[in-house]
Amino acid sequence: MLAIYNSLGREKQPFVAIVPGHVGLYVCGMTVYDDCHIGHARVMVAFDVIVRWLRTAGFVVNYVRNITDIDDKIIHRAAEKGESISVLTERYIARMHADAAALGVLSPDAEPRATHYVPQMVALIQTLLNRGLAYLADNGDVYYSVRDFPAYGKLSGKSLDDLRAGERVEVDVHKRDALDFVLWKAAKAGEPAWDAPWGSGRPGWHIECSAMSEALLSPHFDLHGGGQDLQFPHHENEIAQSEGAHGCVMANYWLHNGFVRVDNEKMSKSLGNFFTIREVFSRFDAETVRFFIARTHYRSPLNYADVHLDDARQSLNRLYIALRDVPPVPLAQVDWRQPEAAQFKAAMDDDFNTPLAMAVLFDLATQVHKKHDAALSGLLKALAGVLGFLQRDPQQHLQQLTGCPLQESDITAHIAQRQAARLAKDYATADAVRQQLLAAGIVLEDSAQGTTWRRS
Repeated sequence: MLAIYNSLGREKQPFVAIVPGHVGLYVCGMTVYDDCHIGHARVMVAFDVIVRWLRTAGFVVNYVRNITDIDDKIIHRAAEKGESISVLTERYIARMHADAAALGVLSPDAEPRATHYVPQMVALIQTLLNRGLAYLADNGDVYYSVRDFPAYGKLSGKSLDDLRAGERVEVDVHKRDALDFVLWKAAKAGEPAWDAPWGSGRPGWHIECSAMSEALLSPHFDLHGGGQDLQFPHHENEIAQSEGAHGCVMANYWLHNGFVRVDNEKMSKSLGNFFTIREVFSRFDAETVRFFIARTHYRSPLNYADVHLDDARQSLNRLYIALRDVPPVPLAQVDWRQPEAAQFKAAMDDDFNTPLAMAVLFDLATQVHKKHDAALSGLLKALAGVLGFLQRDPQQHLQQLTGCPLQESDITAHIAQRQAARLAKDYATADAVRQQLLAAGIVLEDSAQGTTWRRS
């Protein structure tokens, strides 16, 4: 049976769907004011793997991942660039989609934009005002009254007295309490604004996810996910808003993926260790990046470093070499009673344990090499496909030159030079050419059919 680590209960729990056979999943998406970074890639890949496994396990999944297309950062960035907010956000949404597609991330079933759900946010805020859980301040902002929601802090596991204003909670003299957070910001000159019964303005950041998850799933749904950095205050505030308004549990299970670190330090622009997905793609092919992310358990910290990406590339190559050397027999479906398939399933049913699932793939690759069994090769490809890997032509992958200093024409010229040296029995030159290519990350493989090459 599928078990999921529930951040709300701080333990692994059996998964029981609200509606048998169906899963409603909401994941907090990106704020589109810049290119996506490697932390965003982790969120996209981690929950893509989770959705793929839920569907493989037989669930009908309604996967919602939102887009924040209005907030302070977006307004400021558009002003810096001298362009409209819509032009800025459309550009970065398109680039985000391109990055996700390159990573093999399936599109969510719904991708709501905050600006399209302002009426729903206004209605939710009005409900909170009516219930006495929100108040209109003298500056025209509307705040949530945290101390009037007794369950506040249940996700973070802290009492109200223990909690302090978090990183994204502004100190504001108009608040009744330092922990109160803004639901609605009064209109300011030059900023977008919408009408509301209490005055013109725009929604705060936290309210959008409560409104959109309710609109596209329901007030009570199965799974809510996002990065660990969102657990407090964002997800805590979502719970306060949704459960305060509707009087029911918002989500039964809360899933949080771990932080991304760079050479064991927190990723930060100020530290100069901040990488966009596109910057990483300039050095490593997209499938290698996906493999690197997915081979670490989604809840564990992910340490980004070129040496780890290099290792991921070599590990992925090993799997592709198995498929190249023993062409797989295509499987219409996986027989989960088969020993390796059963091990893979047990790993994924244990809180989506991709490290153990991938260990099964490497065991299969070893067996494929030893036994030259096309059926096992087919099982390897099918199981890897569940995680979104090994679906390319093996030779195409193995000759991927992203980040390599050589072009294919350079490699071909070196092979011809080596072949000429061998024919002249100049083996020293032939060996030197091989070593030059190896130093550039290119391995030559000789056979009766001639010489081929692949990335090391």
